[in-house]
Amino acid sequence: MGESKANKPFPSWRLPIDTIVGLKPVAGVLRHVMHRFDIPLMRLTKGRFNLTLGLPSILLTTTGRKSGAKRHSPLLYINFGADIVVIGTRFGGNTHPAWYYNLKAEPHATVTKEGDVYDVEARPATDEERSLIWQEADHVYIGFPKYRERVTDREIPMFILKRL
Repeated sequence: MGESKANKPFPSWRLPIDTIVGLKPVAGVLRHVMHRFDIPLMRLTKGRFNLTLGLPSILLTTTGRKSGAKRHSPLLYINFGADIVVIGTRFGGNTHPAWYYNLKAEPHATVTKEGDVYDVEARPATDEERSLIWQEADHVYIGFPKYRERVTDREIPMFILKRL
């Protein structure tokens, strides 16, 4: 499967890309269109390829809380011991992402990551874990601090995904 990309410091070549992606107008557009390309690409390649250009990414498949249908969300992740963490910044948006509500309603989900597909059980991170996760997250993607600055009217959700 190869070495995981998660929790490695971001390379210097990413700085201009991540700076542009972190701009509010760019993030606002990407929030609405990036998944339309990333979902089919990640499904086709079992998570081996995506549009995040080297950032650690998974395809999270949840069950829609109202529809019961499978919902796919391409997300950045952070390694957290044997588990992984997903963070609901929504590119710095002021509302929680749909996958957050789906995981709250049904914590069983599927992860597609680096050619592997497996089931997980999700749980919210504790306050103590959140602090540790933010420290790691800020080393992986420089956009996270910008998103936190922008999101002032909600607590950004974090879920720890435990492989079953």
